[in-house]
Amino acid sequence: MTYIEGFVCAVPNANKEAYRKHATDAAPLFKEFGVTRMVENWGDDVPKGKVTDFQGAVQAKDDETVVFSWFEYPDRATRDAANEKIMNDPRMKDMGANMPFDGTRMIYGGFESFVDEKASGTTGYTDGYLLPVPEGKRDAYRAMAQDMAAKFKDMGALRVVEAWGDDVPEGKVTDYKRAVKAEDGEGIVYSYVEWPDKDTRDAAWAKMMSNTSMQNQEMPFDGKRMFWGGFRPIIDTAAE
Repeated sequence: MTYIEGFVCAVPNANKEAYRKHATDAAPLFKEFGVTRMVENWGDDVPKGKVTDFQGAVQAKDDETVVFSWFEYPDRATRDAANEKIMNDPRMKDMGANMPFDGTRMIYGGFESFVDEKASGTTGYTDGYLLPVPEGKRDAYRAMAQDMAAKFKDMGALRVVEAWGDDVPEGKVTDYKRAVKAEDGEGIVYSYVEWPDKDTRDAAWAKMMSNTSMQNQEMPFDGKRMFWGGFRPIIDTAAE
C-alpha cells in the first residue's frame, strides 16, 4: 500500500503564486529523494465547523487559504529515508529559509494507507478529510471506508485513499491531534477523494445527501470531530 506524508498549512492569499512556484521548484528534489507523486491543493469549498475545521487546524487568518497536500511513497522505509535527506540537503535548507507561509502553523505526519481504490482519469478536484478514530475500531472503520470507496467510485470518483497515522508528531503550535481534538486511545485518519471535476463531486454529494440509508449509517468514530473541504489542485506531478 502507498505511504502518505500529509500536510495542511495556511497560505496568505496574496502569496498563492509564490507558494506554487516554491512548491514547483522543490518538486524535482522531492522526486530525487523518492516521492512518487506530489500534490498541492488550494482551498475552494472549505466550510467552517462548530467543533473542528481546516481553518482551526492551522489557525488560518481571514486573508489566508488552507492548502491540503501530500507526498506519496511506495513504503514507509522510502519515506523515512527521504525525510533524512530533506533534513540534511543544503538545497532544501535554502528553500526552507524563504517559505511564502508560516511554517510554524503547518501540520504534517506519516500515514499508512489501508484503503486505496483507483480508477482511470485526471484529477481536477479533491475532497480532503481529517478525523479521529478509536484504536479499537480501526477494523470497523476500514470496512466502512472500503464500502464507501466503492460508492464514491460508482459516482465518478477517480481515487479514494484512507490512511492511518503511524508517525504523527506533536507540534509546538499546531498538530493533527489538536486539529481533531483526539482523545487518548484514538488514531488520526488522513483521507482524500479525487474527482475529475467539481461538478462530478457536487453531483455525487447531492446523491449521498439524499440517500437516507447512508445518512443513518452508524459510524465507528465521532463525526462531530471530523472535518472536510473541497480543494483545487495547483500542482500534481502525476499529471505532468
